[in-house]
Amino acid sequence: MPSSQSDWDARHKLAADAPPTEPASIVRELLPFLPAGQALDIACGTGRHSLLLAARGQPVTAVDLSSVALDILEARARSMHAPVRRSASLLETGRRLHRGLELTQADLERTQLPERRYDLILCIQYLQRSLFSQMASALRPDGVLVFETYTSAQLEFAEGPRNPAYLLETGELREVFPELCVLFYRELRAGQGIASMIAKKRNKHGCAKL
Repeated sequence: MPSSQSDWDARHKLAADAPPTEPASIVRELLPFLPAGQALDIACGTGRHSLLLAARGQPVTAVDLSSVALDILEARARSMHAPVRRSASLLETGRRLHRGLELTQADLERTQLPERRYDLILCIQYLQRSLFSQMASALRPDGVLVFETYTSAQLEFAEGPRNPAYLLETGELREVFPELCVLFYRELRAGQGIASMIAKKRNKHGCAKL
């Protein structure tokens, strides 16, 4: 998989004229049940999930390393008449956004997520273990995290990432968010090795269902 900004920019340029990638099924199927407040789409790429959330009038902060990906996302947002603006830093985002998209180019390895800012965080096909505790802290009470990415079982298949740094170990995802209540968890080995989790930030009374 690409690892640098230039690699990702080149990959997104090649895909710029292709039809947008479909949202992950876990996001598409759960959409009616997910919080409609401030959302953060981590490593958003060209925005397949950001656009899905924005289409229902939700305020979305979309962050990615690739400026090319964000340019494509901005163009697609404007084509659907969604409000869109750029922000220089994640710490500046989400405070005054009531609908539409706020785009931030950032190296997530060197970025701090703002605390208690989001009602919903999506992290799909991206793994950066140093962000685990930051994601939990960035959620407001009753905020929801939807996380899905590859596991080490992916090595059994021809496609997908090969670097162990980008592959979850068996059962790892379920254990790394002690601050959250896990509402749903599964690991699959059907054509790909993938782990999926939905978790909720505790409020003063504990955790409620979605």
